Amino acid sequence: MTVVELIQSYGYLAVAAGTFLEGETVLLVAGAAASRGHLWLPAVVAVAALAGFAGDQLYFFLGRRHGARLLERFPSLQARTAHARALLERHDLPVILSIRFLYGLRIAGPLAMGMSGVPWLRFFLLNGAGALVWALAVASVGYGFGHALAHWLAAIDADELWALAAALLLGLAWWLVTRRRHGAIASRQRD
Repeated sequence: MTVVELIQSYGYLAVAAGTFLEGETVLLVAGAAASRGHLWLPAVVAVAALAGFAGDQLYFFLGRRHGARLLERFPSLQARTAHARALLERHDLPVILSIRFLYGLRIAGPLAMGMSGVPWLRFFLLNGAGALVWALAVASVGYGFGHALAHWLAAIDADELWALAAALLLGLAWWLVTRRRHGAIASRQRD
């Protein structure tokens, strides 16, 4: 099931689940759905802010309680957590406010913060503010994109759509060929 189908079928529940876990894609699509009248933008922002806040609070708590064991069990989180901790030591206030905007650190960031000396109440308050700003910003981008896409699609005719689809397919084919070529070159260099 795609993100669009999830939002069409489950609405705000899909927004809550998606933003609790990670959420940018779900939130962008929900913002676009709100632009078309399928969801109400203030409700999308509220649900996303609350679910994103709750998810990060959970990850913070898990980091505080079980951080070392989690890093042993999931070694892929170690590098990202170390990166988040290094950022946190230098700039804790902006990092706590913006961690959900930093790609790859949405889960590792709050885990690292839980493992650090950041007081619980400080994280709680800053996480709430960051979640609200994040939900408002990302949903608004999706909302604006939804309006722009609808306007753009209304302004083009079927021939232009076919040309666009052909160009996208050619671009995808070119990307796949170059990716495969680079993979073959890399494997030869390893041998």
